[in-house]
Amino acid sequence: MSNAATPTSRRSSTTTTDLALIATFAALIAVCAVSASLPFGVNGVPVTLQLFGIFLAGAVLGAKRGFLSVLLYLVVGAAGLPIFAGGTSGIAPFTGVTGGYLLAFPFAAAIVGLAVEQAHRRNVVVTAGIVVAGGVVAELLVWLVGATGISLYADTPLLSTIKASFAYVPADLVKLAIAAVVAASVHRAFPALLTHRDQHGVSKQGVSN
Repeated sequence: MSNAATPTSRRSSTTTTDLALIATFAALIAVCAVSASLPFGVNGVPVTLQLFGIFLAGAVLGAKRGFLSVLLYLVVGAAGLPIFAGGTSGIAPFTGVTGGYLLAFPFAAAIVGLAVEQAHRRNVVVTAGIVVAGGVVAELLVWLVGATGISLYADTPLLSTIKASFAYVPADLVKLAIAAVVAASVHRAFPALLTHRDQHGVSKQGVSN
């Protein structure tokens, strides 16, 4: 009798692995948000390592799983676990000064994930460079949507709020660069991390080589 794994068992294993990775990175984002939160910033938005975790989730897991890991983080925080910046939780952070940032985070992870999927199986330098390029687009999204949220909540002029919020950007770009290097090294060590299998258990590359 053959011991070969059936397509169903392969799909089950893949799904279990995906769920574990999504949960792990959701937890990582929570740790980054809570353990390194400095209570100063533009209009009360704290400085944290949260965006590092979000960039890393997208860069390591790819677009879909990166998006879902951030979404899981937001859902758990909204449900009441104090894992948002400053140890906050519930719906209030979504309707307050940080609301724009929280809403932009899953899409930022997805953008970085799309970039890494194009860079997969290339050398560390090329992969890191492409991830940084995608991350710059993601950072632009977070910056503009976050500033819009501040403007709406604090009733401040949008343009001046966008300019003031630029104070976060340099540190965010440093987080992005570190996340890109870490992700490139991870993919070099585990090249199959972004490889998916079809319903027959056949390995498929959803990215270019």
